[in-house]
This record gives sequence, structure tokens and C-alpha cells, in this order.
Amino acid sequence: MDDESQIQSDAPLTVAQAIENLQSQDLGLRTYAAWWLGKFRVAEPAAISRLTSALRDEEDRTLEGGYPLRRSAARALGKLGDLQAVPALIECLQCPDFYVREAAAQSLEMLGDPRAIPVLTQMLAAAVHDGRLLPHGEDFSQPYDAILEALGTLGATVAVPEIQPFIEHPIPRIKYAGLRAMYQLTHDPMYGDCLVAALSHGDLQVRRALLSDLGAIGYLPAAVPISQAHAENSLKLIALKGLLEVQITLSPFDRLSDGAVQVMELMDALL
Repeated sequence: MDDESQIQSDAPLTVAQAIENLQSQDLGLRTYAAWWLGKFRVAEPAAISRLTSALRDEEDRTLEGGYPLRRSAARALGKLGDLQAVPALIECLQCPDFYVREAAAQSLEMLGDPRAIPVLTQMLAAAVHDGRLLPHGEDFSQPYDAILEALGTLGATVAVPEIQPFIEHPIPRIKYAGLRAMYQLTHDPMYGDCLVAALSHGDLQVRRALLSDLGAIGYLPAAVPISQAHAENSLKLIALKGLLEVQITLSPFDRLSDGAVQVMELMDALL
């Protein structure tokens, strides 16, 4: 076992070691260091610099052509909150590795920088013609759900014409990501109601994703349906927490809104 592997296995990793390991000859140590820096929110300038450089790594490749280090670095940078990483993450949206593009879109959503909007919008536009999805069937060519969620969170109202067709996408998670984004950008309850109605979907994984979507948009009419959904209480509580956070911001300074009280009572009943 080499010295670097010994450090990883026998001693707690330090910030300095993790940053140094991003340039290790051991590719596994590099990927682990990127994950570790993201997990522990190490936003030191040296960490940001080396993680950003890792987004262009060519050494860590899978047999299928994937870039594991780029994926880990992209995910980490979204958690660290430094906008210096935005241009490099936007560049990653052109990476041939689907999962690098997905991680980049998710991190750009977390960073909240509107500079990402034009490229994300173009990625959707390539699948749309005359306001309709191109007939590709179940298109897995792009991480459309991550792109749609990012545009919704970024407040990209300019992208509504490109987002709208995706509410008819044949893949449920993409369709519901489109509905989520449309609600965020238009505040039309029609889109929120469609997400609520879909909580009866027969696939547990889809219901879990819907709980996340409804929590993210803070849609109060979903409170009771969330509490009654056939899914784990822990996920329902997380979704209700999202609703509660929105209701607290809407409450008068001296008391909780009726909506906040309703959500808290539903949460108590699930505990």
C-alpha cells in the first residue's frame, strides 16, 4: 500500500491533505478528495481552484468514456457556493459524459447564477421545434430533469417557451420537472395541481420525486396530499418542511400564517 492510500485508510483526512490529493497520482484518491471537500463544504480558495481545474481532467476515464473526477468535482463545487466556478461549470454542460452534464446543471442551480440560463435554455431548445418536442421517443440524450429544475430555480422566465413542451414528455421524472419549473416561473396553480394529482402514480420512485418537487416549490395546496401520499414519512416531512419555509416567509412578523400552522400540524401528525 502506498503512503497516500495509507493516509486515506488509517488517519482522518485533513483539509490540506484533501486539497493535495486532488493532484495525487492515485486517481481514486483524487475522486475521493473531491467528494470529501464537497461533503464538508471546504470553500477555501485552493480547494475551489483545484476542483475547478479537475473539471477539465483527462486522466480519470472509465472504459465507457466517463469522467469520474469531473463528476465529483462538479458536484462539490455546487455545494461550496463560490461563483468563480460558474464559467467552468457552464463549459461542463458540453462534456460528452452525461453525468458530468447532469452534475454541472445541478450545481449551477445551487449556485444560482443567471449566467447559466442561456446555455441551459439552448440545451432544451435542441429538442423542441415549433413549440413541440421532437419525436425522439424516450430521449435520454440530456439530463433534462436537472436542466428544467435549474431553470425553474434560476427564475428563467425567458425559457418558458422551451420549458412548456416538456410537460408532455413521456418520461415521468422529466414531465414533472417541467411542471415544477412552469409553476416556479408562472405561479399558475394549474401546474402545481398537476403535480399533486400525480402523487397517486403507481411507481414509488416517481412519488418520491414528486414529493421533492412539491417541497421545492412550496405549494401549499399540496400539504394534505403530501401527508397522505404512499411514501416514507421521512420524505413527506422533508416536503412539508419546504412548504413550511415558504409559509413562514409569508407570515406576519408577530404570528404564523394559517398555512404555516396547518403544515406544522400535519408534520406533527407524521412524527
